[in-house]
Amino acid sequence: MVMAASSPSDSVFVILCFLFLSSLALATKYQEDDNVTLWANVVGPYNNPQETYSFYSLPYCRPSGVATKNTSDLGVLLKGNQLIDTQVDIKFKRDIHRISLCEVKLDAAAVKLFKDAISSSYWFELFLDDLPLWGFIGHEDYYNKVMIYTHWNIAIHYNGEQIIHVNFSQENPKPLEKGRQLNMTYSVNWIPTDTKFSRRFDVYLDHRFFEHQVHWFSIFNSLVMVVFLAGLVSKILMRTLCTEDGKHAREDIDLGLLEKELVEESGWKLLHGDVFRPPQNLALFSAIVGTGVQLMMLVFLLIIFAIFGRLYMWRGAITTAFLYCYALTSFVLGYTSGAIYFRYGGEKWKKAMILTAFLFPCIGFAISSILDIIAMFYGSLAPIPSNIMVVALAIWAFISLPLVVVGTLVGRNFGGAPNDPCRTNTIPRPIPEKRFYLTRSVICLMGGVLPFGSIFVEIYFVFTCLWNYKIYYLYGVLLLVFIILIIVTIFATILGTYMLLNAENHHWQWTSFLAGASIAIYIFLYSIYYYHVKTRISSFIQASIYFGSTLMLSLGLGILCGAVGYVASNLFVRWIYRNIKCE
Repeated sequence: MVMAASSPSDSVFVILCFLFLSSLALATKYQEDDNVTLWANVVGPYNNPQETYSFYSLPYCRPSGVATKNTSDLGVLLKGNQLIDTQVDIKFKRDIHRISLCEVKLDAAAVKLFKDAISSSYWFELFLDDLPLWGFIGHEDYYNKVMIYTHWNIAIHYNGEQIIHVNFSQENPKPLEKGRQLNMTYSVNWIPTDTKFSRRFDVYLDHRFFEHQVHWFSIFNSLVMVVFLAGLVSKILMRTLCTEDGKHAREDIDLGLLEKELVEESGWKLLHGDVFRPPQNLALFSAIVGTGVQLMMLVFLLIIFAIFGRLYMWRGAITTAFLYCYALTSFVLGYTSGAIYFRYGGEKWKKAMILTAFLFPCIGFAISSILDIIAMFYGSLAPIPSNIMVVALAIWAFISLPLVVVGTLVGRNFGGAPNDPCRTNTIPRPIPEKRFYLTRSVICLMGGVLPFGSIFVEIYFVFTCLWNYKIYYLYGVLLLVFIILIIVTIFATILGTYMLLNAENHHWQWTSFLAGASIAIYIFLYSIYYYHVKTRISSFIQASIYFGSTLMLSLGLGILCGAVGYVASNLFVRWIYRNIKCE
């Protein structure tokens, strides 16, 4: 038990230290005339946000010699970014007025590349002191003549020794003509400001979009639904249970022991000898529930760190935090899976442990590999670099996998003792036929409706951030919505489980899980609607990335809600059967 108590706290401490040290490292301070690096990141079509290519895939001014690349940030590289030093000469507090960067001679190939990029509305991204700068390659004028911008204006706002904000603009468009010589120039202007460093990212946040009245009204509606659902479910279940317990008590008084045994019972009480049977595919069941519990803790930790650490300010911080949090919460995965497997009498615990450790990573790896193959075919930067893949696999092999093993051993030895209130019969009770709305499939599908209804507005905002160039920052609201989702899932699955047991069907374990997990179906269906109505995605690679990413998001949230549903139903089932006399 000591290991179970200490390991999660150690993990949280390590993560907090990592995020704190990362924030200190990113808060760069400059002295006068210190070099300030302008990093070139990616280019790509504006309507396809994740279809990105190297900045120097276009014939811009290339750095001389071997280009310096920023490979220190794991999260940035996992997102498919590639930061290259542009070698633009920028000194802290030194103004520069229209200086030449290089001369670009337009041959036929260069003209074709630039024209194709401009006709596809290519944008590019630069970084200066971790602040993003965006611009378009060029435009078409009123006479359908393709023009390319040849001058960059960089206005840098600073407070003391720190850079606060950067304004980036372009001008001096020139027509794209074969044989033309383009003089690429830039200007730098330093402007003092009183804005604090902690507020420097506020200009990138779209307050009018995220703090719209519809957003707050949807949250209020979700809270009202939680209160209503909690009251309704509690009243129905308590009245039913109290009525049946009262009837059972009156039978004890009015009837003799022999007469009482002849009284016909109906509903969930008939299942006391079957309700604690192990679920089918026990190893898979324990692995997938353990994964869901891990994901629940993972999401909670990420939201907490994002609230207090303002992770949206740092490039790749969310991705990096996700990777390390996933590895460090693997103890919870192993503990939950091991406890469930041993509690239901599983014997091949090593096989179950291996399945637990490999299940979710293999799903993620399979989807990522398919997307990487498609991206490599198009020459995009989306594929994860091989060296970064090695680092990620090393983190899984040397941190996540050992924690799963330790968690499994602790779970089966200290958390998996069988304590069923009722003894299980040797022969399973036959399941009678019921009306269609009491079948497992209908209960499972209906179980995800209310949870999805409580969060679908927030899903819209999250999708907009992922696919429409918005930065999500309302993590306090996201935490509230996540808690609402958990509560609604608990009540919805308990109600579904009670309906199933009253229909004299004792296969409640998988049903309770699938009832919560069915939210994945509705999220993915919503993603199809969002794709056709709210995006202007036009390429196969972007569509593949979109649906691959939303599929992974749907599966993850479905497994999370499924685990919540099973845990809540398990506690409920044990509670109601603990109050009856089992034989």
